[in-house]
Amino acid sequence: MNAPSRRIAHLDMDAFYASVELLRYPELRGLPVVIGGRGDRQPAMREDGSRRFARLRDYAGRGVVTTSTYEARALGVFSGMGVMKAAQLAPDAVLLPADFDAYRHYSRLFKAAVAGIAPQIEDRGIDEIYIDLSGFPGDTLMLAQRIKQAVRDATGLSCSIGVTPNKLLSKICSDLEKPDGLTVLSLADIPNRIWPLPVRKINGIGPKATEKLAALGIATIAELARAEPALLQAHFGRGYAGWLHEAAHGIDERPVITHSEPKSISRETTFERDLHARHDRATLSEIFTALCTRVAEDLQRKAYLGRTIGIKLRFDDFRTVTRDLTLPAPTADPAVIRRAAGECLRRVPLNRKLRLLGVRASALSSSSAPQDADTPPQGELPLNSGR
Repeated sequence: MNAPSRRIAHLDMDAFYASVELLRYPELRGLPVVIGGRGDRQPAMREDGSRRFARLRDYAGRGVVTTSTYEARALGVFSGMGVMKAAQLAPDAVLLPADFDAYRHYSRLFKAAVAGIAPQIEDRGIDEIYIDLSGFPGDTLMLAQRIKQAVRDATGLSCSIGVTPNKLLSKICSDLEKPDGLTVLSLADIPNRIWPLPVRKINGIGPKATEKLAALGIATIAELARAEPALLQAHFGRGYAGWLHEAAHGIDERPVITHSEPKSISRETTFERDLHARHDRATLSEIFTALCTRVAEDLQRKAYLGRTIGIKLRFDDFRTVTRDLTLPAPTADPAVIRRAAGECLRRVPLNRKLRLLGVRASALSSSSAPQDADTPPQGELPLNSGR
């Protein structure tokens, strides 16, 4: 079991992207707002100085919802949903384009604010972190409230925090009282607060596992905790079954990892319309070069070099193909990355239209002297003439 002295917090920013947009457009507070789709839908100014926003009902394309405000979620609009489907559920919702530069800025602000109080942080993405509070004296609730206030002072945004003896439980608890929530639980609280929840609330139990458990008559975490280990093993295998049993009982010994090396750095884009390798050659070439340049810039900014360069293609029939090439020496040079990615592309028959293109650098190593990427590589996309 977990040592009782462990105090692990999970901090999750509330509807992060949407909340950042509401700082910019406060007149949208309380309204259903959706972030996502594709294209430029910046608000237009009216003569009276007010803003005119795009609405979901006017969207045409196959973009995906990045996030939504809680008012939009109440109408059934969630991240990962197609924007066209979202428009059927909430046609009058405001639609805004994603601004990832702004989101990264506010992400840095909130993480710096937390680090000023509790520096033992595991970065889990742009809008969430784990914090090890085990060594801090005093009241847990007051410490968590202090962290929440520091985040609000630094960003103007709210967050939700769960504090428990481990990461698994804290991840669940940060979602229990959203938005602007704070939940502190001990292992003794598991039967009353955790077991009544559906199994999908455990991070690591996805839709397929949820469906398989439901077929076994297991819908809640309590039912999972009472399930016979042999039954779980028969349907999930020994390893995953063992993890399911421990997770249902709130057992998780994972430490907070304050530093980890990325395995790869990649950029990809899904096209607004399917592009033809020959007819849209110029457009594809420009996109391809831009992706290579951005990967190079990401490598340099993070002080990494990549030795293996790869591409990812998704065709109009949703078939996905990847190819990669290992270089003699690691690089963060955009021109080298462009040439290597081009070699990968030559190995793929481009006989169907493309809907997605991506570039990846892996086999990373640290670089103490980042290279300059101000000048993007030139050249045409080495496309086979697909018909």
